[in-house]
Amino acid sequence: MGNGDKKIGLLVGREWSWPPAFIEEVNKRNAGVTAEYVKLGGTAMNEPCEYAVLIDRISHEIPYYRTYLKNAMLQGAYCVNDPFQWSGDDKFFGASLITKMGIPSPRTVALPSRQYIPGIVTESLRNLVFPLDWEGLVAKVGGFPAILKDAWGGGWKNVYVVHSMQELWDAYNESGTLCMILQEFIEFEQFVRCLCIGQTNILPMKYDPKHRKYVVEHAHLSPEMGAKVVDYAQRICTVCGYDMNSIEFAIKDGIPYAIDFMNAAPDMDINSLTHHYFNWVVNAMADFCIEMAHNPKPQRQDQRWYRFVENK
Repeated sequence: MGNGDKKIGLLVGREWSWPPAFIEEVNKRNAGVTAEYVKLGGTAMNEPCEYAVLIDRISHEIPYYRTYLKNAMLQGAYCVNDPFQWSGDDKFFGASLITKMGIPSPRTVALPSRQYIPGIVTESLRNLVFPLDWEGLVAKVGGFPAILKDAWGGGWKNVYVVHSMQELWDAYNESGTLCMILQEFIEFEQFVRCLCIGQTNILPMKYDPKHRKYVVEHAHLSPEMGAKVVDYAQRICTVCGYDMNSIEFAIKDGIPYAIDFMNAAPDMDINSLTHHYFNWVVNAMADFCIEMAHNPKPQRQDQRWYRFVENK
């Protein structure tokens, strides 16, 4: 490892298997790039960034990291994933977006929050209709069963399958200040979770959502269905700008419905992925991030502030 090596920095949380495996893989390749954990203790405005590439797997839980990443991107670092895009996304917008793209998605309705932060009073909610037309809202997603989940959620948190109005109300009453979405339940015949690296490198895996585990079965999709799932996944990642993502498809009557597709910090744990798929994602991420360290794709150019910075 030379002193002039470019650097990849990792921002991670409790995960223990993928980060050290990735760091070891990058560092042993002698590709003019080294990888390490980022250490932060406060960031000055316009502070230079020592990293060519930053991998973000935790800023959705640690807001300071998100502010650091935005400054790092301003200074020229390539961020996986783009913190500006990630900040702006939600599952309701995503459902509307991919439907306009011609990709099948369950019918979805956004709901007002059940509760609000202190300081929100009756006058603050003058734009809301009360009571809600629950029967009308359920009809928009095709009736029961239905899915109720957090519009910004992940990791199967705050996800409910509801079979009646009472179950819907009970789950909604537990949602607190979250903005929830109600979604059509797809009675799937096959279920696929894709790991997506660099927007175009897609690995469709058989997944058992009931037991939340991957099944290593390489011929689980027909060639035609496999090609369609990969095409949809590539298009979603490209339009959302995600270089690291997981996308779930529920397949019914030969139609792959994208039911969850904005997972910018996807599960990469060896215990859930299995050794086979774990090795794939370690190598795929190493390949992509080394390439971005040497030859980054356009990223900042999508931001309005970039034009001002470049023309100043």
